[in-house]
Amino acid sequence: MSVRRFADIASLAEAIGEQVGHSSWHEVDQARVDAFAAATGDRQWIHVDERRAAEGPFGGTIAHGFLTLSLVPMLQWEVFDIEGTAMQVNYGAEKLRFPAPVRVGSKVRAGFELLSLEAAAGGHRLTVRGTVEAEGVVKPVCIVDMVTYLVAV
Repeated sequence: MSVRRFADIASLAEAIGEQVGHSSWHEVDQARVDAFAAATGDRQWIHVDERRAAEGPFGGTIAHGFLTLSLVPMLQWEVFDIEGTAMQVNYGAEKLRFPAPVRVGSKVRAGFELLSLEAAAGGHRLTVRGTVEAEGVVKPVCIVDMVTYLVAV
């Protein structure tokens, strides 16, 4: 898999509206879920109690939605990079949904579409739709329109 590299803001602007690619597959294992639960304090049984979760609505433990979301930047770096900026800062999200759960042991990947690029003080705001899918699951597991502030060089 090769990373698509945009040399500068002008080449990025030319690609607005494009689907730029998909990341590789990454397993979401129980160790990652447990570490996220420890870091956030969200130790709900559907995430961390394998015995109880096996009898629950998902037939096993599932990843936190926000754990799935937290993987998006890592997955995005596998797909594209923007050169010619001094810094890229997470500015927020316009829309976020978790249409399906991520069962522990599943593999996930994300596809990215460049939605918009707007001039902003000292740089630009880029909006990218990330769609995370789990192997063998029909619905996406996360859809997010992320906004990144690109600081000019």
